[in-house]
Amino acid sequence: MSYDIIVIGGGHAGIEAAMASSRLGSSVALVTHAISGIGQMPCNPAIGGLGKGQLVREIDVLGGWMGRAIDATGIQFRILNKRKGPAVQSPRAQADKDKYQKYMEDLITKTSGITVIEADVVELVVEKGQYEAVVLDNGDTLTSNAAILCSGTFLGGLMHTGSVKSDGGREGAPASLSLSSSLKEIGFELFRLKTGTPPRLLASSIDYDKIEAQPGDQPPQPFSFLTGDFNPKQIDCYITRSNDQTQEIISNNIETSPLFSGIISGQGPRYCPSIEDKVVRFPDRSSHNVFLEPEGIDSEEVYVNGLSTSLSSEVQQEFIRSVLGLENAQITRYGYAVEYDSIPSWQVSDNLETNLVSGLFCAGQILGTSGYEEAAAQGLIAGINAVKKLNAATPLILKRDEAYIGVLIDDLVTKEISEPYRMFTSRAEHRLSLRCDNAETRLYSIAKDLQLHNREDLALLKERAELPAKVINHIEKNNHSDSVTLKQPNVTIESLGLVKELKQAIKPKLHPRSILDSFYQAENDIKYKGYIDRQRRQLVKQQHLDYLELPESLNYMTLEALSFEAREKLQKVKPATLGQASRLDGVRQSDLAVLSVIISKAKKADLE
Repeated sequence: MSYDIIVIGGGHAGIEAAMASSRLGSSVALVTHAISGIGQMPCNPAIGGLGKGQLVREIDVLGGWMGRAIDATGIQFRILNKRKGPAVQSPRAQADKDKYQKYMEDLITKTSGITVIEADVVELVVEKGQYEAVVLDNGDTLTSNAAILCSGTFLGGLMHTGSVKSDGGREGAPASLSLSSSLKEIGFELFRLKTGTPPRLLASSIDYDKIEAQPGDQPPQPFSFLTGDFNPKQIDCYITRSNDQTQEIISNNIETSPLFSGIISGQGPRYCPSIEDKVVRFPDRSSHNVFLEPEGIDSEEVYVNGLSTSLSSEVQQEFIRSVLGLENAQITRYGYAVEYDSIPSWQVSDNLETNLVSGLFCAGQILGTSGYEEAAAQGLIAGINAVKKLNAATPLILKRDEAYIGVLIDDLVTKEISEPYRMFTSRAEHRLSLRCDNAETRLYSIAKDLQLHNREDLALLKERAELPAKVINHIEKNNHSDSVTLKQPNVTIESLGLVKELKQAIKPKLHPRSILDSFYQAENDIKYKGYIDRQRRQLVKQQHLDYLELPESLNYMTLEALSFEAREKLQKVKPATLGQASRLDGVRQSDLAVLSVIISKAKKADLE
């Protein structure tokens, strides 16, 4: 069988890649171990979070599906950091994980142009640096013009619980071992990363009277601009804490942890460590937050966020029952760690195509990221760019000042990833401009060009994108004193009594909630105008670097004027522009000066 594009993997990256490729007119085969595994949440049953919520909003605006899926299946919605400024506020939602999975399964299986194939890809066929086909475990060969590798934790996956280890990408699912071998044979370097998951508990065995409830926001805020009436049934999450006894149990059994016995070689996530890692790294801190998150409205399982572990089942049972409210808790599934293969960043370009093999794209954990949201964002961009490559069109490269997705991908291809990468607001230097509330305004023109939305949805997006500017214009023309007052903290359009006037004057054709969202964006644009303008001026000074292209054929190892570290990094990554080179670790200002001279000489030679 032959297709335009083959997507390998049915996780969050694979879903967005397949949907984008298909909606852009390509015939797509999605190869996955099991249809029932499409869109699974093997770790926390949640979407969004700090920095991650921004990614989901951007995915939604550009035509992806994660935002729509969580709005349809979420069971609790919250805006994080509400006490802080809008630049660091992010939406997060608990999901009914079974309903979320079924939503995504139905989406993929019912989309015309996508063929789902249950199989394991064991080999990539590459001829003279060009991707040609995939070979399945049943011996079948599928040809395509491009492939997108979204292997998640399955690539060389190895699971650990205490001294017990087994091949697998997640509980109950096999690893992709032959595919790792195939990549190595082609010439790819691979390195090991590690992630993990906590135990699940029987809800009825938890003593909720002893612990603090965490309700959702009222009213809840959806992720997608396409969501109309929104009043989902919300249920509480809960918070408790570990204690001295927990610390002692883990400390006494630390030598049995595969993390510290030398069994696990892969590097785990710094910002989402296991409980045993916390105990070792912070010995003077015996108490850590433990969040109890229901896995569904009707589910009897509770996710124990904060107690990710690879300790033995016996030790897990002991330390779980040391926590307040969990004295009689019954474990339904034990936590485990999983090691997997990833591709170093320098082997991938900023369009997410591999440097070694033309037509082969990557997205998700294979590129060193951690999280559903990071994977989905990459999958969307990889799907778009795979189609663009087939059409000989310019790839979509989002800049760091345009989107969190731009920050994510730029970091992945310019920085050395030594641990699973997780998005945070702190990684975005332009976060005041890259707010959750203005994703529509920032990305509408790109979404319009992409045409992943139908005509009606695009018209709605246009209205939502343009409304804040109309609001600001009306206030400045007719209520100038109010525009000054709005710059003060805690002053809003609503508190000034302007809502009715603005609605009558502008007559927006949006859902009432979306109108208020646009008013909120307008408020923020007015309040922070001075800071945003200053940031833009600084950006203009730096931006020219991203338009200075470096010659593709440049052999950096021969440039003795560069530091040796810079030569090594530049030769590995082969940055497309001077701006990209400037963000590489180990590249100094003196190195950039040398490269500037080389660019000038190249331009002069072209003119001659």
